[in-house]
Amino acid sequence: MMDKIRVTVWNEHLHEKRDPKVAKVYPRGIHGVIADSLKVQPDLEVRTATLEEPEHGLSEDVLNNTDVLVWWGHMAHDKVSDTVVERVQNRIVLDGMGLVVLHSGHFSKIFRRLMGTTCNLKWREAGEKERLWVVAPGHPIAQGIGEHFELQHAEMYGEPFDIPPPDELVFISWFKGGEVFRSGCCFYRGMGKIFYLRPGHETLPIYHDAIVQRVISNAIRWAAPVERPKPTFGNVKPLEKLS
Repeated sequence: MMDKIRVTVWNEHLHEKRDPKVAKVYPRGIHGVIADSLKVQPDLEVRTATLEEPEHGLSEDVLNNTDVLVWWGHMAHDKVSDTVVERVQNRIVLDGMGLVVLHSGHFSKIFRRLMGTTCNLKWREAGEKERLWVVAPGHPIAQGIGEHFELQHAEMYGEPFDIPPPDELVFISWFKGGEVFRSGCCFYRGMGKIFYLRPGHETLPIYHDAIVQRVISNAIRWAAPVERPKPTFGNVKPLEKLS
């Protein structure tokens, strides 16, 4: 029997406490909805963590027992401790923990640090239709999705999206207002894998959507660490005899 993938779903959990409109859509928090959709899957072991917990719920012990970290943030990116960000980065790059970054997490400290760019973009809140096209139909993250899927009311994100060229691009979005956006981006950093997924919003029920939930769970399985030797650096002895 394979070991379960250990997942930590992280959320600021501030909007839900301060805005009744957000609390109505996510009464148990965005992390609660995402975690509930994952807990019913037998190959996943799920916990949650939030900003206001000690060490933001991301102690060394928690991270050492996390295979994939799911990240949602919006209004308090600057409140995340640099010490915790460095801890998360090291766990990804050096140890191979996966990272799934959702929606406005593009401005999170950890995502910007891993990308090395501003991660800025165009945006508009008009509740318009979004159609996400699968441009890598054989990719594990696109498994079971079909050619495309639609969200009837979404916040628009538009190009240019200031990120490095993705190592793999899984989804491209089109919005009713005319913009397009790279909405499903895979990156490799050191030993770790990172997936950025655009859909989401604090006042829209995006994370209740069954297809979005399927994409997140697919991304977790893709981003999970695989058994492989750590790279060897520095001075080494030759494999063959040198004359």
